[in-house]
Amino acid sequence: MGRLNEVGGAGSTSGTKQCSGTALNAEGRRTLKKSLIDDPQVSGASQASEQCSGQAELFKSVRLKTEELCEPLTPEDMMVQSCAEASPAKWHLAHTTWFFETFLLREFLPDYEPFHPDFVWLFNSYYNTVSDQPVKKLRGSFSRPSLQEILDYRRHVDAAVESWIESGVSEEVARRIELGLHHEQQHQELLAYDIKNAFWSNPLHPAYCEGALASLGDAEPVKWIEYTGGLLEIGHGGDGFCFDNEQPRHKVYLEPIALASRLVTCGEYLDFMRDGGYERAELWLSEGWDTLRAQGWRAPLYWFEADGEWRVFTLRGAVDLRAVLAAPVCHVSYFEADAFASWAGERLPTEAEWEVAAEGLPIEGNLLESGELHPVAAQGGEGLRQMFGDVWEWTASAYLGYPGYSPLPGALGEYNGKFMSNQMVLRGGSAVTPASHIRSTYRNFFAPASRWQFSGVRLANRLE
Repeated sequence: MGRLNEVGGAGSTSGTKQCSGTALNAEGRRTLKKSLIDDPQVSGASQASEQCSGQAELFKSVRLKTEELCEPLTPEDMMVQSCAEASPAKWHLAHTTWFFETFLLREFLPDYEPFHPDFVWLFNSYYNTVSDQPVKKLRGSFSRPSLQEILDYRRHVDAAVESWIESGVSEEVARRIELGLHHEQQHQELLAYDIKNAFWSNPLHPAYCEGALASLGDAEPVKWIEYTGGLLEIGHGGDGFCFDNEQPRHKVYLEPIALASRLVTCGEYLDFMRDGGYERAELWLSEGWDTLRAQGWRAPLYWFEADGEWRVFTLRGAVDLRAVLAAPVCHVSYFEADAFASWAGERLPTEAEWEVAAEGLPIEGNLLESGELHPVAAQGGEGLRQMFGDVWEWTASAYLGYPGYSPLPGALGEYNGKFMSNQMVLRGGSAVTPASHIRSTYRNFFAPASRWQFSGVRLANRLE
């Protein structure tokens, strides 16, 4: 029985100890949507009922998935905040609930009774127009409220949202629920980052889950996939969910380019290290070199030497680097990615180049639902591989608003827009990204020195 069941009655879950399975069923949702559109016998009332039922089930499954990810953890694990970027697992459970309570129930449901008057500021992350909030680095000191109270908070909010959905909601409310679900999926990925860093910081280096990593063969040779460039469009257009920073769709001019068919592997990155990559200032951006020296970097995060051999810490525990040489290198900063590209005589793609190449490709790969929780080697085939999943791919593009960008009105305008400074864009998702959350237009962003996220490298070069 999982820890959440013991502590707070989270309900039955499956597969978390082997890190497999998921509460999400994207194919089922697509089938439901298609049947509602294509079946002329479905009446308007029946269709509305089906849509409410579908959203209620989706809400339950996404909320449950967050608790599934916490199931292998002890209450003590859920208090740990091991680095500046991280938050405790208990805080993630509370904050994702706060989002629904603050931006949905408090705003749209007049008779809603908040669970606790202090939670509106205690679990606020960075929405300054909502309230002040505690300093982020203190989240690990919140021994109260207890885990039991946080789980009760989730039940309170879930009951209100589910009852409301079943009774019928407006289009505006349905959109807000969808935003809340994607927000929760972002925190599912952040949970994986934070759990990994917490267990790495523990001297015992415990494993989050059981089972060996996928066995890997040799890395296949890199092929260069060419694109002619020209006047093209990027950005989200048409139907379907997106964040405000993915719009508006707009024109870009691209020179001819070639992208590497697969991601840079651990073996290739080891060659960079052995060639003095961390000692050669000429390969590094000035700020990157200063950061390397200040932080003492000499390898990707979670790589360490033991008995003269390199090992890698994963969510399944530590493994010999030799076992993952064909897997994509992971947990490198933008500075490291750029230095590797310089060493290889290539460069990083821009986000526009990446998106043009990814547009139209199926959303498939080593994502959260695979249960691997670590990058795996590229599979054989033609064209681009590993465009979705495995690691977020650093691009050469600064995180800025697109031409004509407008943030959401009100407090939700703080979701993305105010971070458009000193950040770089990453694309494609990772081994801990939910499959229904990612798309070709999705723009992730991190500071160039950040390494705690699942981030890696794809090379590009310009065609003459």
